[in-house]
Amino acid sequence: MKNKYILSTLIILLTFTFSFAQDDGISSSTDKKYDKLSYIETTKELLKLVEKGNKTPEVYKKLANSYYFNTQMEDASKWYGELFKLDAVVEYEYYYRYAMSLKAIGDYENANVNMRKFATYKPEDSRAILFSKSPNYLEAIEALSGDFELENLDINSRFSDFGTSFYKDGIVFASSRGEGKLYKWNEQPFLDLYYSVNETDDVKVFSPKLNTKFHESSTSFTQDGNTIYFTRNNYFQGKVKKSDEKVNGLKIFKAEFIHGAWTNLVSMPFNNNQYNVAHPALSLDETKLYFASDMPGTHGKSDIYYVDILEDGTYGEPVNLGGDINTEGRENFPYISNNGTLYFSSDGHQGLGGLDIFMTKLDDVNHEVVNLGKPLNSSRDDFEFIIDEFSNTGYLTSNRYNGKGDDDIYKFTRTFCTQLISGTTVNKLTNVIIPYASVVVINEKGVEVQNLTSDQNGAFSYEGPCNKQKYNIIASKDGYIQADQTFLVNPKKKEDVVLKLNLTPETTKPAEVGMDLVEVLDLNPIYFDFDKSNIRPDAEVELWKVINYMRKYPSVRIDVQSHTDSRATDDYNWALSNRRNVSTKQYIIQEGGIAADRLEGRGYGETMLVNRCSNGVKCTEDEHDWNRRSNFIIINR
Repeated sequence: MKNKYILSTLIILLTFTFSFAQDDGISSSTDKKYDKLSYIETTKELLKLVEKGNKTPEVYKKLANSYYFNTQMEDASKWYGELFKLDAVVEYEYYYRYAMSLKAIGDYENANVNMRKFATYKPEDSRAILFSKSPNYLEAIEALSGDFELENLDINSRFSDFGTSFYKDGIVFASSRGEGKLYKWNEQPFLDLYYSVNETDDVKVFSPKLNTKFHESSTSFTQDGNTIYFTRNNYFQGKVKKSDEKVNGLKIFKAEFIHGAWTNLVSMPFNNNQYNVAHPALSLDETKLYFASDMPGTHGKSDIYYVDILEDGTYGEPVNLGGDINTEGRENFPYISNNGTLYFSSDGHQGLGGLDIFMTKLDDVNHEVVNLGKPLNSSRDDFEFIIDEFSNTGYLTSNRYNGKGDDDIYKFTRTFCTQLISGTTVNKLTNVIIPYASVVVINEKGVEVQNLTSDQNGAFSYEGPCNKQKYNIIASKDGYIQADQTFLVNPKKKEDVVLKLNLTPETTKPAEVGMDLVEVLDLNPIYFDFDKSNIRPDAEVELWKVINYMRKYPSVRIDVQSHTDSRATDDYNWALSNRRNVSTKQYIIQEGGIAADRLEGRGYGETMLVNRCSNGVKCTEDEHDWNRRSNFIIINR
């Protein structure tokens, strides 16, 4: 069996095709057409074999693959289904492809069945890991959906139109609407670059000099518009070059606009005949060029890389963006917006089907990858996303249902949903309004997003985005103990949040020895995640109440007591509780500036459970949660 990785500028996917050496009843002529990616001709010949009774696994594999790689997912799902009915031994990747083709037709239930099989057979695969971590991914995507309006543009033809770039007062895109030689993959003309100013059908050829008889697509321009990076087949200076496997791959080229013409065409130094380099995207400061490639060292079928653009005009070595962003699937079409956000397309991260559009903050060390949700994403391929973050408009390409052609360009406008969070600060004992209290809004990551002061009537308000996220709001004022409340902003309900923050008057002296600050300060329990000893963001809020109390009363000393639930062995839980104890005290000392000699304490493991959840007792996660706690006992006033 021979493997090939081919990056097509038509459907813009890195594909994984197979050639089989055994006698499967498939003629050598059909095999050659399959290997040369002539999928339309291949499907016609394979369907004839099926009609004649040749229903071997190899016939079904090639038939399903031919439809799959041509994004004809209804037919692909049908023939993958027939393949699995044979109960034949297949490569595990077929479970993944079957799942993706089922997603494309909206059959998420059966898609998830096959993803679970794929995850069972290949648990180490990043796509399996992501699925196992978030089996309810559809609910998460639904929560992220909305806030965008889409419009199918008049520039679209019945052919493939995709890959927009901002250029001067218009857009540049690729299209197969031209005349000339047909591409055997889908029997459409080869791609050329076009330009439109007003997004109507007044479309012009971008540059007769840059367009050739081969594919050109995926452009990126410097801000002055005088330098272009673009993707083209491996064709340069009138010569076609192929890999050792006789594949004419893709390369990135650069040209300059001088005296009214595109000139100085050069091939990027990191191009190579043996692999594909495509889809260039400049960083905002134009010091980095991002792109997709299947070069050696790639995590999956295509990864996103970047190279540094050096001051002398040369380029650094390609750098892979790593496993947080790249998967064993396809990551491509990077775009860096004017606020430094990386947008890209992937079928390896959890999505609705085909390629979905994702985002991540490049300055975020964790590189959290977020699906942009509906309507930007669909059950089909959604890619080539670009946006002007200031005007909140941009473009994407999709082959979703009810389009005008093969791939269509859509313009989108981002609309912002906001929810009002309001309330009053009052005395908990007397219910009398407390004016001019400090009110702080903290998100679920522990980051302060707003600092307010209630007015003379104790009223406060904050208008925040409709993102499904837990927030903690804290009120404080001299002479009162902090009050706080946790709430969830739900974008589906879009309901305003009304709170009442009850501040308790402080006593004039510290609480009595032996009292627990959990009760004295009305603390929310300091919970720990299962089998973890790190401080959670919600716990940080509570620990700051302890810190502020110890700052107010510098003679107070505290015994910190840490506990676990009953799961795991007694010895393990004893060690875990002591790790939790150390992390709790370290936070108070390092973050709060409290002297170490004012804190004592140790872990107690599972020896002081607060409910029935002892060894062998079946309990809910919430019930176990109550036992993963810390107490703060006053041992000196």
